[in-house]
Amino acid sequence: MKIRNKALLDQFVKKHADVMDKKYIEITEINSTELYKQISEYADALIEEATANGALSKQDADNEFTHEIGRVSRLCADYESLYMNFEQLKFKSPLVISIEKEMEKRHIKQRQTALLLDVKESTFSQIMTGKRPVSMRMAKRLYKELNIDPRLILEFS
Repeated sequence: MKIRNKALLDQFVKKHADVMDKKYIEITEINSTELYKQISEYADALIEEATANGALSKQDADNEFTHEIGRVSRLCADYESLYMNFEQLKFKSPLVISIEKEMEKRHIKQRQTALLLDVKESTFSQIMTGKRPVSMRMAKRLYKELNIDPRLILEFS
């Protein structure tokens, strides 16, 4: 955080001394799990105090709380990207969900759907798992054979 006015920041920290801890103001990098936990708890306390004081009441609020919350959040995010291994969340595409619903409605399996669309079952399987993009040819077939919404095809293929 760039400290625009050191005296103003010191005054702000004194006013909110129960939450804003000067020892965290000078930290520019998190390099241990213990410090990460402390900074995370500090961020939570800042958010709680800022909420209670109305400092976050406007979406575009610009005050010392939002600056400090942003700063410590970036520190935490940097630490997480370097030292924590999070698995990516996987979501089914709305296009895939729509195809599955149509298959269910027609009581057909993946193999039968691949035949209907005139593609190899392995190709269709790759499309359904997101490993292969939908070609223009396939997009036309999805619309013609399965009556899949063309807007959905365009947006998610």
